[in-house]
Amino acid sequence: MTSSATTHYPVVIVGGGQAGLSVSYCLQQCGVENIIFEQHSIAHSWQSKRWDSFCLVTPNWQCALPGYKYPGDDPYSFMEKDKIVQYVRDYAQSFKPNIKEKVSVEKVEKDSSVFEVTTSIGCYTANQVVIATGGYHTPKIPRMSEALPKDLLQLHSSEYKRPEDLPSGAVLVVGTGQSGCQIAEDLHIAGRQVHLCVGGAPRSPREYRGKDVVEWLDQLGYYKMTVDEHPQKEAVRKKTNHYVTGRGGGREIDLRQFATEGMQLYGKLKSVEGTQLSFQDNLKENLDQADGVAESIKRTIDDYIEKNNIEAVVDPPYSPVWQPSNPPTSIDLQSADINTIIWATGYHTDFSWIKIPAFDGQGYPTHQRGVTTIEGLYFVGLPWLYTWGSGRFSGVAQDAEHIADCIALRQRRAKPVGSGRYDGINEVAIGS
Repeated sequence: MTSSATTHYPVVIVGGGQAGLSVSYCLQQCGVENIIFEQHSIAHSWQSKRWDSFCLVTPNWQCALPGYKYPGDDPYSFMEKDKIVQYVRDYAQSFKPNIKEKVSVEKVEKDSSVFEVTTSIGCYTANQVVIATGGYHTPKIPRMSEALPKDLLQLHSSEYKRPEDLPSGAVLVVGTGQSGCQIAEDLHIAGRQVHLCVGGAPRSPREYRGKDVVEWLDQLGYYKMTVDEHPQKEAVRKKTNHYVTGRGGGREIDLRQFATEGMQLYGKLKSVEGTQLSFQDNLKENLDQADGVAESIKRTIDDYIEKNNIEAVVDPPYSPVWQPSNPPTSIDLQSADINTIIWATGYHTDFSWIKIPAFDGQGYPTHQRGVTTIEGLYFVGLPWLYTWGSGRFSGVAQDAEHIADCIALRQRRAKPVGSGRYDGINEVAIGS
């Protein structure tokens, strides 16, 4: 273990995105010294892992990092990528955290007294550690991709930037979560022929009965619903987010409408044999299921309006503009002139660098509101860490404040009577 006084901190935070910055801010307010290690630079994921036309799907008024609410003059619009990056960087500038950028954390361990954090610039020790690296680490691409022709361009959604970067010809997008649907829309607007494999992701209305649906759901308390209150409990953490977009001031994504405009829709991708792809015969089922979720959201809003005697406009009932009639269950890439496949198939989590027994059988941290079973180890920034808002700008403040309070309380309890500076749970002397 290192003995240098400069390498010991009461708290080390791993990850300098909005979650790590939020915890640092809250600790600063509590008077708790901390340091952040960020592998890249502040707001790196927003800048480097999103496409050019990316924007938030929640309105700007929901951007409420601790001590730094949305500062702009358009609260009901949706921040575009460059403005998101600037918002996060401006937040860091507002309180000037102790952050070391372009420093990777290679390993976190714990002995009987303190945590040891091995970084690309040396070993640090800490009494408490916060992991704020989110849950989207390694692009998830199915092994069937290995059977595709070698001259076919394959990208994960995190690598896609703009239509003009892609080879000429059609594009196949696999996956209809938020990224898949929005990328398919981006290509469609650019005039590219898009083929889209439709999975089981739900969709959301954008505006209903005179308000953005996010505003209704906020009034209903959905963003404050805890994971324990959700009918699916912890299983909700694995659910795919509803697809919708903030593009162009915000609008619904109706895949049926895209189909009427020439986008080719298929069921879920089933297998690959050279240039021949086959699909499950579940396109209608998946479209109907997505519509069913959207209609369920509307009914929930209707009930709320009626129960509270709220005056609101009445929207016409939804009517599908297109129905699949004998949709194809196979396609030949060459015949369809498909030269690019974009895999919008999500991410794997990877906490293998944390050498501490704090995980379940699937490698997910065992925690309550981010407080793990290992004393002094915390997580923040994970989807549904505590509420639906946990992985968003709207809910990270609540999580960060809770973690900071837990850290500060543990620090106070551990501080030796009469001691000037907190030196750790087992009174490890700094510099010894």
